[in-house]
Amino acid sequence: MASTTLPFHRGPPPPAPHPAISTKATKPLGTSLRDRHLAFLSPALYNFLIAILSEFLGTTFYLFFALSCSRIAHTPALPGVPAADVAIAVLNPTAPKIYTALGFGFSLLVWGWVFFKVTGALFSPAVAVGMVVLGTLGKGRAVGVIFVQFAGGLAAAGLVSCLFPGRLRGETMLGAGTSVVRGFFIEMLLTSAFVFAVFVLAADKHKGTFLAPIGIGLSLFLTQLVGLPFTGAGLNPARSFATAVLNRHFPTYHWIYWLAPILGGILAAGFYKLTKFLELETAIGMRGESALGHRRGVSNATAGGAMMGQAHRGHVLQPVQEHGDLEKGTGGGVGSVGVHDANASDSDTTNDLRSPRASGQRDH
Repeated sequence: MASTTLPFHRGPPPPAPHPAISTKATKPLGTSLRDRHLAFLSPALYNFLIAILSEFLGTTFYLFFALSCSRIAHTPALPGVPAADVAIAVLNPTAPKIYTALGFGFSLLVWGWVFFKVTGALFSPAVAVGMVVLGTLGKGRAVGVIFVQFAGGLAAAGLVSCLFPGRLRGETMLGAGTSVVRGFFIEMLLTSAFVFAVFVLAADKHKGTFLAPIGIGLSLFLTQLVGLPFTGAGLNPARSFATAVLNRHFPTYHWIYWLAPILGGILAAGFYKLTKFLELETAIGMRGESALGHRRGVSNATAGGAMMGQAHRGHVLQPVQEHGDLEKGTGGGVGSVGVHDANASDSDTTNDLRSPRASGQRDH
């Protein structure tokens, strides 16, 4: 008996044959600029040169736009045009400083984000020295990075001087009434706060690491707001040196814009190491999870264990031993939190939670 095959039993039509591909003009897969022209460079040297070039370009772009904003903030009115800039300065003397601070903060935010994955976007010898203290940047690479940071600062200041008429702005000088000692400590503390923010936001790997340039740019904006009226908010020897060279003005206290930021970077690295030594994140995570259990009356042991495991992996959290009310199991929902003792095995806890026989015995 002949079998009957319905149309939907026949399956899809066979694929059409692909046309023959000519290989006359094709290039080998995986060829790159390095493979074709820089094959004589070792991988370590190649990576070092890429990092140095990226750091130079990043520092140049960052300081060019930052110093340009500082120059625009102090641009005098053109002849025959109402002196809007002067009027704003009279009504609000801090307006040019706010404009300059915004320029520095947003310039670092943008160009730090662009070069963040290539070199880490240091752009400052203070950050580089702090990373050497932390051990995350080798001394040899740090020397090259700091050198190109100064070169990038000079290039940026030179471009601003050539493109915009008038005197280069952004030079770091002490404000009226600010002594050398006060200026030194202002520069050191502001730099340490900024560099510490860089370490916390960028050195720690977490889900929001890719957003680190936003926080870093905002932290620089904040430090500029505080420091501009008193010291010019240098915070960066490369920036202070570049503007002093282009303006040919080195005051006798210029040394504070070198020493104070470097000490600020070292101080930030030491404080960051202290937070790691004290395991600050662990303490905060344990307190936060314990408070969460008290507020919500967590009854799902599996979810509670997952949250506490995310708070601090590699350590056994024992809120039951820290809070007597949880040990006694008072309060219904809170007492039913399935936090097992460190000596108990995972299999015992899982069986105790999932076995209906065990649940029935407890009910009776």
